[in-house]
Amino acid sequence: MKSEHRHELKTNELAEWLGNLPQWTKENLTTILVVVAAVVVGATFLMWRSYNKNVVQVRGHLEFSNLLDQLSASKMQVLNAQSQGQDLSALLLQPANSLGSFAQSTSNNRMAALALIKQAEALRTELHYRSGIISEQDLTNQINEAKVAYAGAVEKSSENASLKATAEFGLGLCEEELSNFQEAQQIYQGIVANAGYEGTVANAAAQHRLETMDDYRQKVVFKPAPEPAAAIQPNFQINPFNPNQSSATQPTIQMQPVDITVPATQSNDANTTSEVPIILPEVNSKVPEPNASGK
Repeated sequence: MKSEHRHELKTNELAEWLGNLPQWTKENLTTILVVVAAVVVGATFLMWRSYNKNVVQVRGHLEFSNLLDQLSASKMQVLNAQSQGQDLSALLLQPANSLGSFAQSTSNNRMAALALIKQAEALRTELHYRSGIISEQDLTNQINEAKVAYAGAVEKSSENASLKATAEFGLGLCEEELSNFQEAQQIYQGIVANAGYEGTVANAAAQHRLETMDDYRQKVVFKPAPEPAAAIQPNFQINPFNPNQSSATQPTIQMQPVDITVPATQSNDANTTSEVPIILPEVNSKVPEPNASGK
């Protein structure tokens, strides 16, 4: 009985509310319109934001891919020029700067970290491809720029172990290129000791670098090539002709003996050979005494 009574009360209340609805709507029409407009605007904004976010991400991916393609094409140009004796290493600096600008503008931390890593690699590669002598100041300045890019990648990739380990490994390479081997060793040891980096490429590379770092510290010194032996040439001496001297003292051509040793036939012992010295005898060539009669 009680349940039926409650049901009857609710039915009466609903009927009363429906009966007063037109009057209540008329009295609160302005408020209703404002609320409906706010809901529509909010829903439209959320839809536009979602669409714009997706479009921006797609555009970002395309831009990043184009920058990587430009970097790869620049490397090929530099290598082709090197084969022809030309230095076009400076072509790598433009895509490097573009990658740095992209990293600052994108909201995608993963792409930003990867762009910074590629920027640092391009800066370091330009030094390796550059022909001629690189001054200590140029080397230090450009490697420090690469270190800044790697450090930014470490910060951007805090949630991606693989990218973070790669950026830290790049910092170690920079220290090596600045001859700071102790600092590089500490970086590599930190990568190897980090359990979160286990299984990453940078972890294996750091381990290999620690095992072979002593080889990179040594400078390669080439011994000077031996000087060629002086050729043995006979010594010629020509005395001047003097008509007042007797025929015994006329000019002669004197050839000093030259010791020439040539291999002879092998002796009975197959492992030994004999050498026969050949001495060129002294040759005296006299000029005939002039005929007094002129005949």
